[in-house]
Amino acid sequence: MNLLLSLAFVLCWSSGFIGAKLGAGSAPATTILMWRFLPLIVLLLAFSATRASTLTRQLTWRVVVRQSLIGLLSQSGYLLTVYYAIQLGVPSGTTALIDGVQPLVVGALAGPLLRQPVTPRQWLGLCLGAAGVATVTTADVSAGTAKTWWAYLIPFLGMFSLAAATFLGNRSSTPVTASTSMTIHSLTSAVLFTAMAVGTGTTTPPAGVTFWVAVIWLVALPTFGGYGLYWLILKRSGITKVNALMFLMAPVTVIWGVLMFGEPLSLQTVLGLAVALTAVAVVHRGAHASERTAETAKAAQEEPFPSPCGCARSQVP
Repeated sequence: MNLLLSLAFVLCWSSGFIGAKLGAGSAPATTILMWRFLPLIVLLLAFSATRASTLTRQLTWRVVVRQSLIGLLSQSGYLLTVYYAIQLGVPSGTTALIDGVQPLVVGALAGPLLRQPVTPRQWLGLCLGAAGVATVTTADVSAGTAKTWWAYLIPFLGMFSLAAATFLGNRSSTPVTASTSMTIHSLTSAVLFTAMAVGTGTTTPPAGVTFWVAVIWLVALPTFGGYGLYWLILKRSGITKVNALMFLMAPVTVIWGVLMFGEPLSLQTVLGLAVALTAVAVVHRGAHASERTAETAKAAQEEPFPSPCGCARSQVP
């Protein structure tokens, strides 16, 4: 089940970069984002109305404020930077790989902020992932595919925004269902992007079919699939495993972008992607080792008296 969830998460999350590229040629980022979230929030509010009693028990002002802030960081800030970077000519695969730096940032801060151990093997994997990002990004900058050099800095802002949302979500002690949090996050983003579109005069959608195909794509795949699975896997498996999966977004997006849009694929890009994939394997092995260590320590704490062989005995019900 965890493997299937992981595969679905990688595909759905990667589809967001492809959908952004699909819509970038037909409308400004604010137009796409407004029309992505308006129909989405109608669907989510309709679903929430069928479970009003559950929402009433979960929602307090403190929960609403915290979830709204998480939504601003994980949806609004993250998506706006991704769409804007792609509109400026940054390839979808490169944008995905720059966002892949997030595991390095989260891994560096997970210990002091969340008291979650990060093993040396995990650190090695995280550093390899950063090296893969640097390799692909420098190749793309050299090719000059973007309109301006500073366009490559924009996805880093989105990465920091998503990392902040991850920490804020994990520090919450109040349980909130995935559907409730997604509704609040999406409502916050719908209000913000609508206000931005009105303020910039970009509310009117284009008449072409491509725009609406992109909107349907973005609502169905990255929002319900990618965003929902992100928080589900985060709760089931923890930050390290989710962040290791984030390294897979770039290879999948690069291949997708090459096949669908004819984006460039150089030898240096392939090398960087190979390094990033190696990082995934290293981090996952480090995560398994950390889990085994934690389970052994927990068993030792539960049984204070050692067995005759010097090993902690397991408790028998």
